[in-house]
Amino acid sequence: MKKRNLILVRHGQSEWNEKNLFTGWEDPGLTEKGSNEAKQAGVLIKALDIEFDYLFTSALIRAQLTGSIILKNIDQKNLRTIENKALNERFYGDLQGLNKDECRKKWGEEKVQIWRRSYDKGPPGGETLKETGERVLPYYLNEIYPLILKDMNILIAAHGNSLRSLIKYLDKISDEDIVKLEIPTGAPIHYSFDESGSVESKVHLIENS
Repeated sequence: MKKRNLILVRHGQSEWNEKNLFTGWEDPGLTEKGSNEAKQAGVLIKALDIEFDYLFTSALIRAQLTGSIILKNIDQKNLRTIENKALNERFYGDLQGLNKDECRKKWGEEKVQIWRRSYDKGPPGGETLKETGERVLPYYLNEIYPLILKDMNILIAAHGNSLRSLIKYLDKISDEDIVKLEIPTGAPIHYSFDESGSVESKVHLIENS
């Protein structure tokens, strides 16, 4: 039996991803493409032949739907599921609901890019990536990582910036380099851990399919 596995999946394309809107803590559902991305993620994860112990997801429906679609496609739909806002997307403050291209026209490409990707500079009224990590990491270390140390297998369906914060920690990525990391929708990342709890391997399943 496979032990100490962690799968990270960013939710499938949301209705607001399709419309190119800043989403943050707003709660749109998945598009048809997003549902299909979640199904394909399930196919890739099923091929690993891992029996999971928990699904962790955010308080937002796009991540929850992605998780439930994956569970259905790996034939583990009765898996224990824990939803927590600590895994929510970064809060985009005043930008939530605004079109990204319109924001670039209003404030300029450079400023909007800083708001989107800077580690410690956030949008007006919103979180920085640093602040997002300050809620994601304690939750991971207190609630998820201890389960991995108990030889459990964990699936997390969450968001681009909450997962970026977690990957920064797992991969020991610098503040400067983390802003370059792109996480595609519906693309599973598989971590395995050794008996001491250190990362043993990391595989992007889509690149290896």
